[in-house]
Amino acid sequence: EQTAEVDWFSLTGVILLLCLAPFIVFFFIMACDQYQCSITPPLLDLYNGDATLLTIWNRAPSFTWAAAKIYAIWVTFQVVLYMCVPDILHKILPGYVGGVQDGARTPAGLINKYEVNGLQCWIITHVLWVANAQYFHWFSPTIIIDNWIPLLWCTNILGYAVSTFAFIKAYLFPTNPEDCKFTGNIFYNYMMGIEFNPRIGKWFDFKLFFNGRPGIVAWTLINLSYAAKQQELYGYVTNSMILVNVLQAIYVLDFFWNEAWYLKTIDICHDHFGWYLGWGDCVWLPFLYTLQGLYLVYNPIQLSTPHAAGVLILGLVGYYIFRSTNHQKDLFRRTEGKCKIWGKKPTFIECSYRSADGGIHKSKLMTSGFWGVARHMNYTGDLMGSLAYCLACGGEHLLPYFYIVYMTILLVHRCIRDEHRCRNKYSKDWERYTAAVPYRLLPNIF
Repeated sequence: EQTAEVDWFSLTGVILLLCLAPFIVFFFIMACDQYQCSITPPLLDLYNGDATLLTIWNRAPSFTWAAAKIYAIWVTFQVVLYMCVPDILHKILPGYVGGVQDGARTPAGLINKYEVNGLQCWIITHVLWVANAQYFHWFSPTIIIDNWIPLLWCTNILGYAVSTFAFIKAYLFPTNPEDCKFTGNIFYNYMMGIEFNPRIGKWFDFKLFFNGRPGIVAWTLINLSYAAKQQELYGYVTNSMILVNVLQAIYVLDFFWNEAWYLKTIDICHDHFGWYLGWGDCVWLPFLYTLQGLYLVYNPIQLSTPHAAGVLILGLVGYYIFRSTNHQKDLFRRTEGKCKIWGKKPTFIECSYRSADGGIHKSKLMTSGFWGVARHMNYTGDLMGSLAYCLACGGEHLLPYFYIVYMTILLVHRCIRDEHRCRNKYSKDWERYTAAVPYRLLPNIF
């Protein structure tokens, strides 16, 4: 078992998050519902006493059993697809990695096996969605937005329930006791998680399921529901709405196509499963990452052709940089530098570091391709894509720009956290590397 002390700064941050994050979600969704997605009027109303949080709360639609039924069916359906339909896509699709895969080695040295079938779940779900809209008519395609606020209460119930269950489970019956991280602080334990890879039975992995299934599979459905709502309200779908749908769908598909690769990245590798992941995946992600589409339901903006083309190009270029950067690093790792990047042999800096058991290991830090332009070009590409969704909403309101502000803070923080880890790990060699690649995200700026 690992124990660690928590500094005051982390603790304050954690408690602020616990209180602020649910409020931020509530605030943005209410601003759309009651103020046409304007942020300043509700703030002014609150400031002048024309509205209180209570009056806004009372005007909001409350919990409904209809929404609870929709959400329960949705989550159950995703559990069934995850648990009961083994992946067949990896046998059909060339280049796709699915089926049973190994995760990264955990701090205690365990390697978990995962059933990777997210892409298949996404495809089955969307085929059924389209079939329903065209032929079956079991429910209206606007079902999600029509129940949006009651669904917010349902997702919160699940988010808190899952986090609390994971919290209690870590004390009573942890999956791998040696990978549990207890700090002396109960708030911190609840928020940031104790267990590393909590599971029920052999295959139901909390992290893999909640990280992708209810939230990210739903992301594209939510956007489709917004588009259907525009059609219903105005009789047409705006080009801005189509752009948001297309650009975000590219990212969602990318996520599922590379799901096996994500098993070895930051969320699965470093974070324990607590409220931060549990509630974040159930509530924060589906409600705040889809704000652009929601905004366009209330403000159907039709972009000029040059503006639309600009947004599309920015989104596609951003995606290209994000994907190629990750691909270059993967290729370099797989071939141990015996490959060609941008038609040349890659350059790199040899680093050595000590592991916990005192052994000395070598690793290579690449300094060519996109990795020679800046140290985190994958984040730069990601931010360009994020900015494109926001710009699709025009410049009249601040609300759709929440996503780029949030992503910038998140990725810059992650950037600094990564570099801090590397500086401690490689010391002198890291200085050689930063001398070779001096900028973090933007060449010549930052």
